[in-house]
Amino acid sequence: VQLQASGGGVVQAGGSLRLSCAASGSIYSITEMGWYRPVGGDEVDLVALLKSEGTTKYADSTKGRFTISRDTAENTFYLQIDNLNPRDTDVYYCNMRGRSGSGSPFNSWGQGTLVTVSS
Repeated sequence: VQLQASGGGVVQAGGSLRLSCAASGSIYSITEMGWYRPVGGDEVDLVALLKSEGTTKYADSTKGRFTISRDTAENTFYLQIDNLNPRDTDVYYCNMRGRSGSGSPFNSWGQGTLVTVSS
């Protein structure tokens, strides 16, 4: 399963962006979808998580401004970011975990999309 992230760009503080992550390949089921930010080395921090049953989890810094959602029919999920501030500037990586059409579990990452917020 491959993920393609898009939607990043340069935006002024107070503006909004919607990041997208489209999955391709044979997917039998999805366990969870999430957005992450790098914190150094290979480590990432959770930004927003959406589980298959519909529960969500957000980083404290994002609550009220970030919304994760999905389009089930298209195997695509989104991160709506409102009221952006310069501290949100970063590369955002999408992640999807589940089971592929062959029955094997997968844990796939997108290539990252850069969000730059100017003050």
